[in-house]
Amino acid sequence: MDQTNKKMHSSDEQESPSLKGTLISVLLLGSFLIVSWFGVYALFISR
Repeated sequence: MDQTNKKMHSSDEQESPSLKGTLISVLLLGSFLIVSWFGVYALFISR
């Protein structure tokens, strides 16, 4: 049983996915939402 725990633990350490793409897509989506909200607010104020 001790060997299976070591095997599972070592495989967890090796499998760490890169989250750069996720961070970039979340930042792009957030910036789009902020820009669109300010655009709608500016349109509301101008009318």
